Amino acid sequence: MEPDDPRATVRSLAQARGVSLTALSLMLGRNAAYLQQFVTRGSPRRLATDDRRRLADFFGLDEDALGAETRRRAFMLPRLDVAVSAGPGALVDAEVAMGAAAIDPALAAHLGLREGAASIVRVRGSSMEPGLVDGDLIVVDQAKRKPDARGGVFVVRIDGTVMVKRVAHGADGTLEVRSDNPAAPPVPDAPVEVIGRVVWLMRAPR
Repeated sequence: MEPDDPRATVRSLAQARGVSLTALSLMLGRNAAYLQQFVTRGSPRRLATDDRRRLADFFGLDEDALGAETRRRAFMLPRLDVAVSAGPGALVDAEVAMGAAAIDPALAAHLGLREGAASIVRVRGSSMEPGLVDGDLIVVDQAKRKPDARGGVFVVRIDGTVMVKRVAHGADGTLEVRSDNPAAPPVPDAPVEVIGRVVWLMRAPR
């Protein structure tokens, strides 16, 4: 058994306390061989929740040491009261938090998100259809602000208007900004400020 194996932990704690596995089993209301079988044979494979809790209380330690599943802390993202335009656009004076939403920490790690550097915003308009439609919620990573030559979908600010557009780094060093919907109006000819990359779409496929 590995040193941090719950079975090894039970055995070493019992020895250190000078109490037998039989006595501990009876304390739990189990048959006398319950913990002996757990320690030597791995049967049961995991201690029952109540048994684990009572043993943890008896030995004065955290249940994790006895095999409790550690709950992963949810990765929280602020939801901003900003509608990023995928159409004509709307002037955004301020980004106001209107709550938060949780995503799985494994997904956050896969996306490379960092606490305080990502947020959720709502898409408005049709210029990024069919990929993004009006009302979609997107995760924007503000730590990723440098489009490459292949490009990607970014939230940008152009002439005071916040938009979601496809942005690529052009050969001449300028940013190429366009809509995915060919019927969309042209993007304003003005300096582009990249706010962050869209890394996740929070809806079921349509």
